[in-house]
Parts: sequence; structure tokens; C-alpha cells
Amino acid sequence: MITHLPKELVAERLRVMRGIRLVIRDISLTCARGEALILTGANGVGKTTLMRAIAGFLPLAAGEIRLLGDSSEASVGERSHYVGHLNGVKRSLTVMETLRFFGGFLGEDGGGRAEGAAERLGLGGLLDVPSGYLSAGQKRRLALARLLCAERPLWLLDEPTVSLDAASQEVLAGIVNEHLAVGGMVVAATHIGLGWTNMTPFDLARASALAEAEPA
Repeated sequence: MITHLPKELVAERLRVMRGIRLVIRDISLTCARGEALILTGANGVGKTTLMRAIAGFLPLAAGEIRLLGDSSEASVGERSHYVGHLNGVKRSLTVMETLRFFGGFLGEDGGGRAEGAAERLGLGGLLDVPSGYLSAGQKRRLALARLLCAERPLWLLDEPTVSLDAASQEVLAGIVNEHLAVGGMVVAATHIGLGWTNMTPFDLARASALAEAEPA
């Protein structure tokens, strides 16, 4: 069970710069407990930039991001799992070493959840295999397994089904739905159907157009 479960993610009038370019302009959104907010829009509209800003990887030029009703003193980024386009897997580490690192780094009993996470993502027979030898789909499953290595109320998933076959997509849907069922929150960017519960679409292109139409 996730401890200190927040009530809602709130982002208000966010502005994010990439170099000299304003990529995100005055975007506001909310994601409630038990909800999956699905970011939509064409490539280049700013979906990845927005999620990286929520995770704390990119500074805000303006606006605020917070978790309402969260008794933890940690930042929003520290209360999140982020899985981006890159898997973040070191080639020389085995599957088990990778998952133990994730668990230890994220503060969960030195990686005690690693074996269960590997089994759930279909990697149980590959624990001693260096990550560099895994297929693209296996590497993606290894990256997603970090979601089970530590409890975080907010999951930020950028095209999470990339390289996954149909069976693996079903496994991921089960994991996400379980997270939502206990009151977790998910913000995801995707171009395909996911089979998740409580999904709310958020058209980033339309939101940006509305923001640009408002007086600066």
C-alpha cells in the first residue's frame, strides 16, 4: 500500500523553455487519485517536455506543480516514477543487479522487491543476463520493472508500450490498473490504446492553442 497517499496532482499555468524556445505556455492540468491522465497531440507538441518538467528534470519558467493532500515533505519528482523514451539500463549490469540498484536508489530495503518485479515482467529466467544482451522488448520491460521496486504515488510514463508485444502490454495494463485501484496516479503520453481504467485524455495541442489565444 502506498503511504502518504496524495489527493491530486495539480499543475498551474506552467511555462517551460527549451533553450530560447517556449515549449509549454500557461498549461494547467489536474490528475486525481485513481486517475490516468493521457497526454495526446502530435510529435513535437511538448508531451515529453511537460512530463520531464513534472518530474523535476526541467526547470519551470513560470507556474507551480504540487501534490494536494500529501503529508510527505518530498518534492513532486521524489514522489514520482519516471520512465521515458530511454530505458536507463546499464549494459554491463545483469537484470537482477539493475533491479536491486533501482530498489536501493529509490530507498526500498536495498532492492528487496527485485525478484518479484522481474517475475511480474517476465524476466525471471534472465536474472543473471547482462542487460546489454537483452532484446529491445526485454530492456523495456526491465525499465518498467522499476515501477514495482519502490512505491511512488505518481507514475510518469512516456510512450510506455514502445517495443512491447501484445502480451507484455497486457501485463503492463494489469500493473497500471492495480496502481490506480489503490489510489495511485498516472500521467502518460501514448499514441495507442492502453486498456487502462479511469483514463482521461488531455489534448496538449488544444490546451496550448487556448493558452496562446489568451492575453499574455
